[in-house]
Amino acid sequence: MVDIISKNKPKIHSKIEAKSKAIGFTMPSDLYIGSLLKTLIASKPNAHILELGTGIGLSLSWMIDGMDADSRLISVDNDPELIKISTEFFGTDKRVQLICEDGSVWLKNYKGEKFDVIFADAWPGKYSEIEEVLNLVKVGGFYIIDDMAKQENWPEGHEKHVTDLVCYLDAREDFKLTKLNWSTGLIIAVRSN
Repeated sequence: MVDIISKNKPKIHSKIEAKSKAIGFTMPSDLYIGSLLKTLIASKPNAHILELGTGIGLSLSWMIDGMDADSRLISVDNDPELIKISTEFFGTDKRVQLICEDGSVWLKNYKGEKFDVIFADAWPGKYSEIEEVLNLVKVGGFYIIDDMAKQENWPEGHEKHVTDLVCYLDAREDFKLTKLNWSTGLIIAVRSN
């Protein structure tokens, strides 16, 4: 199988990549997680989607590319400059709501409907507020996290956080999960009850 993702990139993706390089943003999501997100979201018509960790909007571009006209997406990041940049790219899309707030605070205060897909690409929703975020996944909904394979830029002690999270998710009886040694290391979990 030829694993070529670049042919299916969202039209706006190259502009976001250029902006990422121009500002020196060093934590972009890779093409593989983007392609996977697009595919999973396309399986959920009229979806309600949450992204924790907007960053510069690379993964957001893939998710939007997978959404149908009736889907809605909330993306949360605590960096006002990154939210400003993402708003320049996606601010006119009525399906997308960009929120500049600490993800931990947002998760603790959110009172809306549950989500069909949650992509947790930030500390909140992955290593903190895990109960809050998992309680927001609908039955049949996906919880997706990346960066589970050891990374060169991990601070000392981070590997234990990853191991603890994987053990915690493995022990949950209300989620079925698959761990993929692909891309940056992924976990895809689906709520079963």
